[in-house]
Amino acid sequence: MPELPEVETTVRAINGFENSTLEKIVIHNRNLRWKVDKELEALVANKKIYKISRRAKYIIIKLDVYSLMLHLGMSGKLRIQNKKDNFFKKHDHVEFIFKDKKIIFNDVRRFGSLHITKNINHHPLISNLGIEPLSRDFNKDYLHAICANSKLNIKKLLMDQKKIVGVGNIYASESLFLASVNPLRPAMSLNVSECYEIIKAIKKVLKKAIKMGGTTLKDFYSADGSEGYFKLNLNVYGLEKKPCKKCKHQIKRIVIGQRSTFFCEICQI
Repeated sequence: MPELPEVETTVRAINGFENSTLEKIVIHNRNLRWKVDKELEALVANKKIYKISRRAKYIIIKLDVYSLMLHLGMSGKLRIQNKKDNFFKKHDHVEFIFKDKKIIFNDVRRFGSLHITKNINHHPLISNLGIEPLSRDFNKDYLHAICANSKLNIKKLLMDQKKIVGVGNIYASESLFLASVNPLRPAMSLNVSECYEIIKAIKKVLKKAIKMGGTTLKDFYSADGSEGYFKLNLNVYGLEKKPCKKCKHQIKRIVIGQRSTFFCEICQI
């Protein structure tokens, strides 16, 4: 599933469409995770795009009165083509048409979604989301405060989208390794110093992943066709029984919240 770095990479790949006119949207399949609003095409036709940004794992396209919210889901991706190209792939569900180019949303599993709203922050899919991990507000005091009142282990807490957005399974495992914290540690057992190390690790891992284009595990490609290469720098994720890069002990795999979690029993306490 595309996580925060992959979505951020995608946003940066299509930022060049800011200040362009969206001539129309062509929807080939309305039956995505949620059915696409039947009035959406009429509401956005010939509207200027003022800003393209990200909130959590949603791509936000700001028009005049309305904003579009696009979620890539489990397998969704965007690609940019020339407007006159007739090249079409199976599972191309939505086309954003501009003067010379078009952006195509392809989603094999159809867990992605497209929404239109007048107020992003009040949309039910956005309003209850947690803090952005790359923001200044995501600091040791914030993390320690939510840890102190939580009965979850730290891995589950980091992946709770109502508390912190976008720290997916890969990045949670990698960050906890850098912070030398065991993913099974009860969140309430962490002190301020340990929270600081986790914060620092999360920001470092996410920034590095964004810089390198996201994490390619199956078929993630940015909208401009570039492949994500962060997988070349993974320390623990997917490396079960491989030697730890710090101590050479075997990396262990466990399941937390139905998700594979990888860590070093020696280095992470």
